[in-house]
Order: sequence, then C-alpha cells, then structure tokens
Amino acid sequence: MAQTENKKFFENLTGAGKAIAVLTSGGDAQGMNAAVRAVVRVGIYVGAKVYFIHEGYQGMVDGGDNIKEAKWESVSSMLQVGGTVIGSARCTEFRTHEGRLKAAHNLVQRGITNLCVIGGDGSLTGANLFREEWSGLLVELVEQGLIDEEAAQKYSVLHIVGMVGSIDNDFCGTDMTIGTDSALHRIIEVVDAIMTTAQSHQRTFVLEVMGRHCGYLALVSALACGADWVLIPEMPPADGWEEKMCQKLSAKRAGKKRLNIIIVAEGAIDHNNQPITSEHVKDLVVRRLGFDTRVTILGHVQRGGTPSAFDRILASRMGVEAVLALLEATANTPACVVSLCGNQSVRLPLMECVQMTQEVQKAMDEKKFEEAVQLRGRSFENNLKTYKLLAHRKPETELPHSNFNVAVLNVGAPAAGMNAAVRSAVRVGISEGHKMFAVSDGFEGFYKGQIKEIKWADVGGWTGQGGSLLGTKRTLPAKNVAKIAEQIRKYNINALLVIGGFEALECLLQLYEARSNYEEFCIPLCMLPATISNNVPGTDLSIGADTALNAIVETCDRIKQSASGTKRRVFIIETMGGYCGYLASVGGLASGADAAYIYEEPFDIRDLQSNVEHLREKMKTSIQRGLVLRNENSNENYTTDFIYQLYSEEGRGVFDCRKNVLGHMQQGGSPSPFDRNFGTKIAAKAMQWITKKLNESYKQGRVFANTEDSACLLGMRRRAMIFQPVVQLKDETDFIHRIPKEQWWLKLRPLMKILAKYKTSYDVSDSGQLEHVAHNRPKDSVAISTH
Repeated sequence: MAQTENKKFFENLTGAGKAIAVLTSGGDAQGMNAAVRAVVRVGIYVGAKVYFIHEGYQGMVDGGDNIKEAKWESVSSMLQVGGTVIGSARCTEFRTHEGRLKAAHNLVQRGITNLCVIGGDGSLTGANLFREEWSGLLVELVEQGLIDEEAAQKYSVLHIVGMVGSIDNDFCGTDMTIGTDSALHRIIEVVDAIMTTAQSHQRTFVLEVMGRHCGYLALVSALACGADWVLIPEMPPADGWEEKMCQKLSAKRAGKKRLNIIIVAEGAIDHNNQPITSEHVKDLVVRRLGFDTRVTILGHVQRGGTPSAFDRILASRMGVEAVLALLEATANTPACVVSLCGNQSVRLPLMECVQMTQEVQKAMDEKKFEEAVQLRGRSFENNLKTYKLLAHRKPETELPHSNFNVAVLNVGAPAAGMNAAVRSAVRVGISEGHKMFAVSDGFEGFYKGQIKEIKWADVGGWTGQGGSLLGTKRTLPAKNVAKIAEQIRKYNINALLVIGGFEALECLLQLYEARSNYEEFCIPLCMLPATISNNVPGTDLSIGADTALNAIVETCDRIKQSASGTKRRVFIIETMGGYCGYLASVGGLASGADAAYIYEEPFDIRDLQSNVEHLREKMKTSIQRGLVLRNENSNENYTTDFIYQLYSEEGRGVFDCRKNVLGHMQQGGSPSPFDRNFGTKIAAKAMQWITKKLNESYKQGRVFANTEDSACLLGMRRRAMIFQPVVQLKDETDFIHRIPKEQWWLKLRPLMKILAKYKTSYDVSDSGQLEHVAHNRPKDSVAISTH
C-alpha cells in the first residue's frame, strides 16, 4: 500500500488556470513537430490553455496573430512532418531589451507564464535571460501604463523548460538531441547510395556533413558506414595525417577494395585551428595517389525529410516531461532542459548545460582537444574510442599475442545490425590479439563443424548489410552438446560470443547447465541481444528493433497518406513480435495510433467496443484517418480479421476499414544508423569483457571459467550497459511466452492513449527530479550510450 501512496500520477496534476506557450527557435530539426504535438495535447489534457508562438522569438516580439491558442485538432497529422510547422526564425530584436519588453507585454496580455522552448543553446540562453529579466520587465510595463499592478502580481513568475532541437547533437547534458537520429538517417541513405556507384568506378568519395562546431554527425556516420577516414573539429589529426591517410587508402586498394569513403565535418580543423575542407582532402588524394575522387556536400538534405521513429518517440517523451516540469515548477525552480540519459528522461539546469557547451568551444579554441572530447560527454567519447579501435588496424608487430581463440555466431531469427556486431567483435578481438573464428548457421553449424577463422578484411563492408551474413538458425544446443564440446576441443575455442534473440538466451542457459558434464563449456560465454521483437530480459533495447520500428512507422505513414482526400478511414495493422508488444506499442506511439492491442495488456470485447466508439466520435470532427495496431499474438480469438470485421461493422456510416499484415518486411532492409552503432559499440564492449575474463580465468596453461559471472548477457538498463549473469535472468523471464516479466516500455502506453485523446492513468513516479550536469562520470558507472 505504501508503494501506491508514494506513486505520482499524471492525472492528479492539474494545469487548470495555467497558460503554456510553445515555440521553436533557431535551426529546424526533424522531430520538432512531434514535441510540439506532445506539449499541446498533454497541456490540454491536464486542463491548461496552450498557445503556439509562430516564427520563434520574432513571433513573440511581434505578437498579434503570431500567438494563437492551440486546439487538439491543430496538431493532427503533423507527427510525420519534418521541420517545424509553427515556423522558426532568427530574431535580432529579441536580443535587445526593447524586444524582450514587447515580448513580455504580449505574453502577459494572454496570461502566459509557462514557456516551452524547442531550439539550440542560443535559443535556450535567450529564454533564460528573458526569465531573469521578467520581474524587471513587468515593473517597466506597469510604469509605462501597459499593464496594471494586479497583472504584474498575478503573472510575477515566468517558468521556462527547454527541449534541445538540433541535428548537430552539440548540446552538453543530453545523449541525443531532437533531430540528430533523423539527420543520421539522411546521411546513411546517401552514403549507402554512393557506395554502389563508387564501387562500380573504383572511386574515392569525400562526403561533407554538417557540424560547424561539433563532429558528432561525421563521427557516428563514419562508424555506421565503416568509413576509411573521418575529420572532426574536436580531434584534429596529428601532424603528417595526410601521408597516413593516403597510405591507408592505398593499402585498401591494394587489398582489392574498390572504393574509399572519407567523411569530413564542415567544421573540421587541423592542430593549428586551420580549416580542413572537403576540397582540400580531394585535391590531396588526387595529387598524391591519382585516384578518381569526387566530393559530395550533403548540406540541407540532412535537415529535411520525415523524422525517424527514434526522434518521434524522443520528442514525444520530452514533450510530456516538459509539461510535467512546468506543472511542478515553483517560483524558485531554475530554468531546466529535459534531456535523455541512456534510456531515461532527466531534467538538468539549463544554464549548467549551456555553460558546459560553451566550455567545449573554449577548450577547442585553446587547443585542449582531449578535454573538449571529454566535455562532449560519454556518448561522444565512446563513439570516438570505438571508431579508432575499428578503423585503424595496427601492424602485426604491434598487436598483443594472447593465444586465445574466440568464436562468434548468430542464433535465432535475423535482425538488422547483427553483421555490424560481428564486424566489430572480429576487429576488436584481432586488436586484442585473439584468433577469431566464425560459426555459420548458429549451433546447428557449430555441431556440424562449420567453423573457420575470420580475418580483419573478411568483415569489411559488413556494417550496412541487413540480415545475417554468417547465417543463423533457431536450433538449440541441448541435443548436441557432446558434438559441440567436441568441436570446441578440436578448434581449441576459449570463449564464445553469441549474438541473437530469445533463443540465444536459452542457448547460453543450456551451455551453462552443461558445464557440470562438459568442461569444454567452462569458458567465458557472452550474449548480445539481437531481435526485432525486443523480447530479451536484461536489456531495454535489442539490436534490430530500431530498424523494424522504422519500417513499421514508414509503412504506417504511407498507409495513412493513401487515405488523404478520401472518406474517413481506419486502418488495422498487424505487427510482428511474438508475444511481445514492443513493436506494436512503440510503433503506435511513433505513428500516432489510436490503439495498440498487445498480449501484455489483456483486452476484451468491451475494450474493442469502447475503441470503436472513441473513433466514431473523433471521425465526426475534422480528423479523417484512424490507425489501430495489433501485435500478432495479442489474443488468439480477437484476430486481425476479427478486429477488422468488428470495426467495419460498428463504424458503418461513419468510417470504413482496411487491414494490412506487415509481415517479414519488418525483418528486412539495411540496418538503421542506431542499430549499426548500437551493434558496433555493444560488440566492442563485449569483446573487451571477454579479454578480461580470459586473462582472469587462464591458469596452469588453460582457460577454466565456471562461475555465474562468466556466462553473461550484455544489455542496456536505463542509463547503463550492464553485464548480467544469464542464470540470474531466469527469474525475470516468462519462458512460455518468451518475454521478460517486466518491460519498461509498458510505461509509455498511457502516453500513446493520452495523445490519442483517451482518459487514462499515467504513472509518472520515474519523472526526473532536477539533477546536475556530470562533468566526468566514473568510467565504470556508465560505459556506453545507445547512440
């Protein structure tokens, strides 16, 4: 009972009598509209008045029709739209005292004292200054007779909450800013397309990406496509880099590689803070190597297009957190930024984040580049370390010689990102001095002896490939443990890295159990979760789930668009996932669904009837399209056909229905940037753990590891990447339905319902208390970020 008393529910917070205004400022970023939509709908849901401020601070200064009250329907059909529909503008007038005085007058006239600002550090700094001057501005307005004393008293405090919308991901304090993931999608789409033409002609391509002061986009896209060289402002290349780069490109060509990719951030500099341009890099390659070289400047393509699934979910979560922060703010609450840390939303003091962001630039100006990288945060630092580890192969003479053999294999259904994980594991393993072996076709291939050594060059170009190049099967090892033990003996395998879904967990448990009969399994065993269903216990996210989500969201966008200009229509869409409702629920949130039926949340005919009634009411207003998702195993009787027929019959005269089963298109396609990087970084970390365990367990000339902590799953939990013994995960698992007993994303379901205009209970006990920006986190507390 005490637990319930301590819980905090959204519906108990009231916004009655409050007015919230939302504006987008500075450069646009994909996902801003999702944030605006969430602020508007959640604000209205709690009883507040919500206003749009069009054209950013310019609209606030100009007033008039630029500040309009928003209605629920005002934000319909904007989730999938890129940019910002309420407009953004650079405003010099707001930088003057007179401009801010006009803005204050315009807000007070409408009773607005809660401001939600979506923009970069400049926009957020301006908002904080406005808040600090607020009481003084009100005094001036009273003196000028523009407002009375009563209004000055009533609106005496201005609350500010910021959300960072910037494709550059250049704001300290948050792992990901709104728009960054979508910009990476645009870059990777271009790189993948360029690779095919470059291969045809044996060309070198120099790609220039955005990032005037921050190399995040360049660095992560280089990781995601396996670029040969990357140039970023935070880490200028050492003297003589031109020669080293040309040597590397030349060696690649000599090794029969037909193309080279060099990625340059627009703000790339050398050690003397002099710019390194894409043209300079091209001229260098042509002059020294004579290679056919082309430059592609991506420019504003990176800002355009529809937001990715990640950005829609991030922005929606941030929008809710922003409204929550405004409702809970007191006169003494400092202006805050809602941000993402690992998989958790947090609130941080706005000016601490701004100051730290400015410190990065200061460190770069002073040529303290290592400090600049550290200040960028753990996510950036890990990306850089991983890139260095994978991109530049050390000469054989410099490699440690461990004499250990490590095998890697895929298990279960294919998931996009598996190949990126294998590539990373192989290259990190070789860098650590191990001999790496690849097992084809999972444990079926293992007991049949389909095992061969895999070299550095063998995994070149694997990052962007979908499916599983090693081959994968669902076969479990239990029936063939003797044959598998024999193969381990034959190839002298000292450690095993298993990349796969729920079956991979079952495999590791079976190998752990077999240790009592077969000493061959007393070796370090590590599993990486890779499944589109995201149904593995011990981790919030799995490799492949983001690619599947994007496939679902893109298809839902197209399906909804197919009904534009037609009569009112509801689409019933079936997703994969087994008994796990992750894809249906999170896909529903990202595509603006009205309902999502899943196994974890039982439903009956009354719920179905209520949903139909709800849609009938909505369809009588200006809303023309409805979207309902159903997980494939949500209910054995309420099938997709049944729900389609029910909706068709009960909606007759108001809307008609169509149904789609998405099927295996959710499993195909090339991996998203998120899955490429997640797979790459998680595999690198796993290999480092395997090396540590091998060294610890090597005694008297052999490896012997039989403790619980030598058979682990590496997963992401809230803010950290953690190795968890698979035996300890047994109690957290429902083996019959192949799902974890507790799943974090279930907490997002009420948010989907609120945004679809349902009254529901929403537990916000986890919502962020104000924290402080950590300058340097201890190394082992959080070792990796999702992006």
